[in-house]
Amino acid sequence: MGRERVTSGLEAELAKHTGIEIHGGNLRVVFMWRRIRCRESLGLPVTKANIKHAALLRGAILHEIKIGIFDYGRHFPNSKHAANYSKVKDERLEALAERYKPLKAIDITPMTEEKYAYAIDICVALVGGDRLAGLLLPEDIHSLRARLIETRAPSTANHYLATFAGFLNWCESNNYCTAGLAAACKRFAMSEKEPDPLTREEFDQLISQGCLHPQDIAAITLAVYTGLRPGELCALAVEDVDLNAGKINVTRAITANGTFKNPKTGKTRTIFLMKPALDACQTLMEIVTDSPKRHIRIYLNRHEWREEAVTPLLSPATQARKRGINEWFVSTAWNTKWAAIQRRAGIRPRRPYQTRHTYACWCLMARGNLAFIAKQMGHKDFTMLVEVYAKWMDDESPNELARIYEGILKSSTT
Repeated sequence: MGRERVTSGLEAELAKHTGIEIHGGNLRVVFMWRRIRCRESLGLPVTKANIKHAALLRGAILHEIKIGIFDYGRHFPNSKHAANYSKVKDERLEALAERYKPLKAIDITPMTEEKYAYAIDICVALVGGDRLAGLLLPEDIHSLRARLIETRAPSTANHYLATFAGFLNWCESNNYCTAGLAAACKRFAMSEKEPDPLTREEFDQLISQGCLHPQDIAAITLAVYTGLRPGELCALAVEDVDLNAGKINVTRAITANGTFKNPKTGKTRTIFLMKPALDACQTLMEIVTDSPKRHIRIYLNRHEWREEAVTPLLSPATQARKRGINEWFVSTAWNTKWAAIQRRAGIRPRRPYQTRHTYACWCLMARGNLAFIAKQMGHKDFTMLVEVYAKWMDDESPNELARIYEGILKSSTT
């Protein structure tokens, strides 16, 4: 009878305290931490005094968790979970992002830094800047993906996810969050957009009806007959052109904010010029023949650059009616000019990048050498040509067999 009363008294005492239970004849505490249900044995026999001690301990733990100072290993140094749980530090996402951004910036240009910072800020705001990084789950990243794609194009959402994944990788490597969050930043599949090149008739309309100035005629001709990226075209200087050798050295590109950087691949390249492109270069050089050299800085990365004194080959100042115009075209200005030229020409509008696609398609339809075309365009090899422009290569396939057979016959008779 006495033992029953003791047992009944312990059960009553135990019922008063949430999160205290009996396991293996000893007391253990149960609490939630970082969305994990933690159970830790105290190694104490079941007595009223020990139950009260366990309740006080659990209360202290909950308070420390609430104010963000809980140290798992300090309370449970012998726990098999202590080593893993104690690795992750309690830091708020917004504070971590502010520490990460200047560390990332040392390896990128100021323009790229601005884009990275904007993408990180957007993602942190959507996830919750005051959230503890250690509490984040892959589910939170899945929710971020869903919110990003609601109002953004897949390409934009993918840029944000890629940037945020780099930030989360840094958090994981420094034990600010659990592993697997960066991997949850899965990019969205994107449908392949086929090139939309100009036809010969459309090109002629651009030149004859759309352009109002010889500089515009020459610039568009040069773009179509070289495959230059718009940023490379706008960054060309007179000093890059060798009329005698019939070539252009592509050594820089210009960004949207007017800073200069290396071409997209990071390497300079030489483009050999067809006659229309050569004539266009000569026209552009004659237009700016009296223009002074401009001192520019080309960023290799944030801490390295080279300085040059060059004359812009294609300049907004040439046609400007007022002073204070930029000496170099940037993407926004060139996009505006290109749109106006297309509108006057009465052709279907396209992005400026389609002049590059036009060059590739025209060369392929003329059965140009794949390796040579790839080198002209700055590709590592001709794999991309095959993948992106297969349609234009296939269009020639009915005649290709006859051409090959004619070649075999000629070689066998020599």
